[in-house]
Amino acid sequence: QVQLVESGGGLVQPGGSLRLSCVASAASRAFSSMGWFRQAPGKEREAVACISSFDGDDSTYYSDSAKGRFSISVDTANNAVHLQMDSLEPEDTGAYHCALGTTVQAMCSFPWIGMRSWGKGTLVTVSS
Repeated sequence: QVQLVESGGGLVQPGGSLRLSCVASAASRAFSSMGWFRQAPGKEREAVACISSFDGDDSTYYSDSAKGRFSISVDTANNAVHLQMDSLEPEDTGAYHCALGTTVQAMCSFPWIGMRSWGKGTLVTVSS
């Protein structure tokens, strides 16, 4: 069974930055994409960003709210995915879950049929 361990969450003021990281177990190499989802209180799950885990494939997905502010990157050698979040807003608050899946499109586009594994999450709070 694949295990995902997220880190990097915390409390940050509006306009600040955070870098989230997720390390997957060795079995994650069987998956084609990695990504981040957000679950905010009282709101539906949202795909934030996804990226292909194949070397040479630069496919990515960003939600409208993440475009221009967030950047996802993958470290295939270490089975890791990172999410650099800049210009954070209170609306970015929530639990950020790392995920593994099939294609970027299938995993990050609703209804996320390509998602195969889900981490426990790291909490991000944007507040002054």
